[in-house]
Amino acid sequence: MAASGEPGRQWQEEVSAVVVVGSCMTDLVSLTSRLPKTGETIHGHKFFIGFGGKGANQCVQAARLGAKTSMVCKVGKDSFGNDYIENLKQNDISTEFTYQTKDAATGTASIIVNKEGQNIIVIVAGANLLLNTEDLRKAAKAISRARVMICQLEVTAATSLEALTMAHRSGVKTLFNPAPATADLDTRFYALSDVFCCNESEAEILTGLAVSSPAAAGKAALVLMQRGCRVIIVTLGAEGCVMLSQTEPVPKHIPTEKVKAVDTTIQKLAQDHYAAKQQSWGSKLGLWILRV
Repeated sequence: MAASGEPGRQWQEEVSAVVVVGSCMTDLVSLTSRLPKTGETIHGHKFFIGFGGKGANQCVQAARLGAKTSMVCKVGKDSFGNDYIENLKQNDISTEFTYQTKDAATGTASIIVNKEGQNIIVIVAGANLLLNTEDLRKAAKAISRARVMICQLEVTAATSLEALTMAHRSGVKTLFNPAPATADLDTRFYALSDVFCCNESEAEILTGLAVSSPAAAGKAALVLMQRGCRVIIVTLGAEGCVMLSQTEPVPKHIPTEKVKAVDTTIQKLAQDHYAAKQQSWGSKLGLWILRV
């Protein structure tokens, strides 16, 4: 059942510029002085609950950049799911196609972070894995009328592939973030991705090449382009990113300002936000992508 309510109806007559098909995760975060050893119980000094998931992170960032957005996802019919739907609404995101199910709990990520910002994470995908093609069919009109459709791999690969196919068939620009990456990724993902955005470790898994520098990232991007992607972006953390396209096939390194990582979980969150930011109509990079 869609969890739209009154706020969802007001969106039915509006076109979302960005539609995200993907995951919602409730983050259960504990801060400690150090990470526990196997079988050890230790004291932490702070706990908080946050809203995560690659899909939702990207959708929220796109909304905060000013785009009208819609989230196609599935959460559990539980307190975490209810809270997540309210969080999306508070970020001015359409929840018309945010579904709830009794068959699985809302996805969760249990995260422990030490004082150096290192972490260990256990993810239980839960309801995310129940988002299916029937759910996508209900959202077909929103997807077909969007300017950009974004998806990842924290829902099933079959669902992400179907979402990309639907968008591609309607002439909607697609951005695919192949995370978590698998070496045997279906080759159709490449041809259906107008923008293929991955980090260095994902690029290594997908291409079998070591990616330890901008130059190496450029070589990996060339391999990905040969598989059918129109635009490839390889994010490199503190080193910025490398990008190229079918129309501008020479790898281009874009450096970034150096900052201290307070929490590498937040660094992963920033990578999700980076993918959404490429769709910021006011950004130079977003305009470049839309042009190519």
